[in-house]
Amino acid sequence: MALHLRSAGSFVLRLRAHILVDVAVVSLVLALPLSLQGSPTANAVEPAPASASRATVLRASTVSRSATISAVADPLTSVAADVRPIVHYHLGPSDSLESIANYFKITPEVIAYSNGITDPTLKNQQGREILIPPGQGALYTVQTGDTVESVAAGFKVDPKAIMDYNRLYFEPEHFAPGQLIYVPGATVPAIAWVAADPNEADAPSVLARPAPAQLASNGILGWPVVNPVITQYFWALHSGVDLAVPYGSPIYAAADGVVEYSGWVAVGGLCVQIRHADGIETGYYHTSVVFVTAGQKVQKGQLIARVGLTGVTTGPHVHFEVKKNGVFQNPLAYLK
Repeated sequence: MALHLRSAGSFVLRLRAHILVDVAVVSLVLALPLSLQGSPTANAVEPAPASASRATVLRASTVSRSATISAVADPLTSVAADVRPIVHYHLGPSDSLESIANYFKITPEVIAYSNGITDPTLKNQQGREILIPPGQGALYTVQTGDTVESVAAGFKVDPKAIMDYNRLYFEPEHFAPGQLIYVPGATVPAIAWVAADPNEADAPSVLARPAPAQLASNGILGWPVVNPVITQYFWALHSGVDLAVPYGSPIYAAADGVVEYSGWVAVGGLCVQIRHADGIETGYYHTSVVFVTAGQKVQKGQLIARVGLTGVTTGPHVHFEVKKNGVFQNPLAYLK
C-alpha cells in the first residue's frame, strides 16, 4: 500500500513540472511581441535624417514579417552618355561660324542650317541667341504633314536614327508640329553666301560674283589661287597638290563647269567639286567658306570659295585635285 502511495506522489510531481513548463512557454510567447516593440531588431533600418541628400534618402521600403527590406539604389532616370543637350549660345563681337564650330567640334554648316544663318561672318548679330546642335546633325522644327520617313528622306538619314535619338518609340508626342527634333548625321546645304567686296565700305552681303583668275600661260586649267607656294606635290599617297596661300584668300574655278558637290567631307573639310568638259573634274579642299551650291553653273575664274583650315590640315592652303574620266591626275600637268 505504501508503494502505491509513493508511485502516485511521484506521478503528481511530474505532472506539476510539465504544467509549470507549459505555463512558462505560454508566458514567454505572449510577452515576445511586447519586447519586439520595445527594442529595435538587429537588421532594422533607421530613418534617414531630414537633411540627407537625395542620393542617400531611401526611396522605397517594404515591411516583412521579421524586419525591414530597404531599397539599395536611387531609382532616378539617367541620360545616355551619347545624348548631349542643345546649347543656347549668345553671339559675341568676335564670333564667326568657323570659330563657334571649332569650339563645339561640329561643322559651320549644321550651325548655319539650324539657325537660318546666311552670313558666315555673323556681322551685326552680336547678342543674338543661337542653338548649337548636340552633334554633327541638324535641328529641325516639325511641320504639319511631316512624317519621320519624309524628314529622314529630306536629310538623307535612316528613319531609325531619328526615332532612336528623339525617343519616339516611347514618346511619340515629341514628333508633333512645332516640336524641335534633332536629326543625327543630317546632310545640310553648304554655305552659299559671302560678305560684300571688302573694298566697298558698308556694302550689304551679296551672292558671290565672278572675279578674274590667275591663268596659266599654256595650260588647260587656270590656277585656283594666286601666287601659291606648293607645299606638297602629287604622288602615290597624295591625290593632288597643296597650294599654300594666306587664310581667306580667294579660290577660283579652274574652268567652266557645273558644281557637282559643295559641302563637308572627311579629312578634306569644306570643299567644292566641279565637273568640266572632256571628262575632267576638279576639287578644292580645306576651304573656310564656299559660295556655290550643287548644280550651279560656274565660269572659269569665278570666285567659288576662300582658303581655310577645315578638315585635317596644318596650315592654310587649298588641296587641289584633278581627275580625268574618274582617275586622279597630276594637276601640274594641266596648269603648266
